[in-house]
Amino acid sequence: MSLALEDRLSVIELVSLHGHLVDDGSLDRLDELFTADVVYDLTDFGQESLSGVAAVREAAWALGAANPVAHHVTNVVVTAGADGRVQVRSKGLGIKADGSCGSVTYDDTVVRTADGWRISCRRVSARRTPLGGMTKPG
Repeated sequence: MSLALEDRLSVIELVSLHGHLVDDGSLDRLDELFTADVVYDLTDFGQESLSGVAAVREAAWALGAANPVAHHVTNVVVTAGADGRVQVRSKGLGIKADGSCGSVTYDDTVVRTADGWRISCRRVSARRTPLGGMTKPG
């Protein structure tokens, strides 16, 4: 399925908005990013998945000063599905207050709602090893 350029740009801006809202502490606006029943999968970090915008908001508040001071999203790849859903894969960089940095991959399912495009599922995977842990064969 093809995705209109206008929709593709809206989806990319949606994914980009995450860092601005979180870094600004505008957690009351997370419903601009996520569906009400979003699944936010943090299992790669040894945590359970969060269900719903309120749970995502509360988890961010609970993390408090341990939150990154800056979230940067790059390398956004948008793939439209035949079912109307859009798969988005992007890279995230988080900068902590002490200057340390971490990298993640976001795998998002994005759906069109009455309020516009929203993320219905986000899986966050930590990037811990170069080349995805692969080594040269032979």
